[in-house]
Amino acid sequence: MKNIFLVILFCALYQTTIAQNYIPTLKNNTQLHYVCKLHGQTRTLQLTAETSNNALAFKLETRGVNSKIVMLPEAVKNGNALSFNQGEYAPILNLKPTETFFMISRSAYQDLVQNNSFVYNNTTYVLDKSEDKNDVSIDGKIIETLHVRAQIDETEMWIVKNPEFPLICKIIKNPLGINPTLVKVVD
Repeated sequence: MKNIFLVILFCALYQTTIAQNYIPTLKNNTQLHYVCKLHGQTRTLQLTAETSNNALAFKLETRGVNSKIVMLPEAVKNGNALSFNQGEYAPILNLKPTETFFMISRSAYQDLVQNNSFVYNNTTYVLDKSEDKNDVSIDGKIIETLHVRAQIDETEMWIVKNPEFPLICKIIKNPLGINPTLVKVVD
C-alpha cells in the first residue's frame, strides 16, 4: 500500500513539473509581447504574427512606431543573419533572403540540435548545457528553451524549442545594446 501511495505521489509531482513548462507556438494573429532594453532605455514591443506558405511577417508596434517586417520563406527555412531593425525606416520592410527577425531559421535550429552550435551573422553560437541558465518564464510557466552563448563576445540567447518557429525569447549582453525578453504570448 505504501508503494502504491508513493508511486501516485511521484506521478502527481512529475505531472505538475511537466505542466509548468511551456513552448510558445506561432499562428496567425499570435501576439508576442517583449520588453526591450535599448542602450539603457526600456521599451515595450508587440509583434503580431502573420503566417502563410512558410513565410512569416510581424506587425511591429512600439512607442508610436507601426511597421510590418516580412521574412521570405527562404529566410525562415535557411536564413543565417538576424535583423535588428526597429521598424522605423518603412511601413513595410522586406528583409533579405538571408535575414530573420526575432527568430533563427529552421536550418540553424537543426544545426543547434544536431551539432550543439550554429552560425548566425558570422558568429558561432554554442549550446550552454549548464543548469544555472537564468530561465525565461511567462505566467509562472518556464519556457522550454535552448540557451546559447556567442564565441566571439558575451552575447547569450534563449531560443524556444520549436523547430517550426524557433523564436528568440531572450537576449542579454548584446554588443548592439538591444536586449529583448519575451514576457507574454497571446494566441
